[in-house]
Amino acid sequence: MKKRILTVLFLFFSLVPFLHSQEVEQKEEGTLTLSGSVDAYFRSNLNGPNSGDNFQAPASSFANLPGFSLGMANIIATYQTKKVGAVVDLVFGPRGEDAVFGSPLYSGGMAGSSQMVNQLYVYWNVSDKVTLTMGNFNTFLGYEVISPTANFHYSTSYMFSYGPFSHTGLKANIKLSENWSLLGAVMNPTDMTEFNLNGTYTFGGQLAYSTAAGNTYLNVVYGDQDGKLNNGDDLVTGATSLGKTFQIDLTTGVDINPAFYVGVNTTYQTIAPGEVFTQSEVQDVQGDGAGFFGLAGYLQAKPSDTFGIGFRGEYFSVFNTGLEEVVGLNSEGNGSVFAATLSGNIQLGDNLKLIPELRVDSMKEEFFLTKDLNGSKGLASFLLAAVFSF
Repeated sequence: MKKRILTVLFLFFSLVPFLHSQEVEQKEEGTLTLSGSVDAYFRSNLNGPNSGDNFQAPASSFANLPGFSLGMANIIATYQTKKVGAVVDLVFGPRGEDAVFGSPLYSGGMAGSSQMVNQLYVYWNVSDKVTLTMGNFNTFLGYEVISPTANFHYSTSYMFSYGPFSHTGLKANIKLSENWSLLGAVMNPTDMTEFNLNGTYTFGGQLAYSTAAGNTYLNVVYGDQDGKLNNGDDLVTGATSLGKTFQIDLTTGVDINPAFYVGVNTTYQTIAPGEVFTQSEVQDVQGDGAGFFGLAGYLQAKPSDTFGIGFRGEYFSVFNTGLEEVVGLNSEGNGSVFAATLSGNIQLGDNLKLIPELRVDSMKEEFFLTKDLNGSKGLASFLLAAVFSF
């Protein structure tokens, strides 16, 4: 009997490695890919100061530094199987720091490892029509994006700069048909990427229509971005909280023919009046809300595989808001700017692209300075960027 038992045990333990190897072989194999970019640029004002405390630049994101300047290094690691996957998107350098300005909350506002995280999320392909994503992902609003590899122009628009950059939360992408898709999301307050400091949430949605010629996206976000005030000894007189933010955004683009492209982006954001703490109680703020409106058109021509030229014209206005460092404001707190940007795309091989750019920002108020330090309503600048992608 002992011999039979020993024989059975011997056979069992002999089969375990074989069965385990069979199980490993049956596991779904994944694919790891690495991609990214490196960019730098030269920028100079044509009719304004370029050094010292008087140096100025358009108050849109990125490409705002004088002389020869650094953009960012971007490294993206993606691991995916048929059903699940994960993305780690890291950024380094001035453009990267500007892109993740809301990240270093866990380190008390000081530089920490989260300041390198542009995106960090996992996803699950529930079916051929539904994908769930959880983590930190770049916004689905707007025409332009953080990475210079995906933008025709190197400098960015005002609408991009003051709309959301990133969200942390849960989103569902649903394919309704061959051309239509839907996105729904519940997220932390905008750009609060590491954790939820306020205990409030923002809701987002997108309806998309796609064809071989182009895409159209209608985007919406709504929610309380900074939480509500609570009566208590920790509040100081004059403490304020903003009301809920609502933003609707339409983005569309179409290839007229293989050499000519037209795109449009328009957005409207409003922030409701919030609360103020007055000595002993929290009171609702009376008055109108604040916000902005923007409209931009994009024209691009690509006569050859190595050269393209594009124009962006943007109108951006703010109302009842404190964006005095963005545009020149009148006595009522309203202001606007028109920015015209002409850019070239020169492809040097498969990986390197040069972007020469001429940009003129014009306002109703004297917001800029001339080289003689007199007030000016406009600023003209030249930029040359080099963008390497892999």
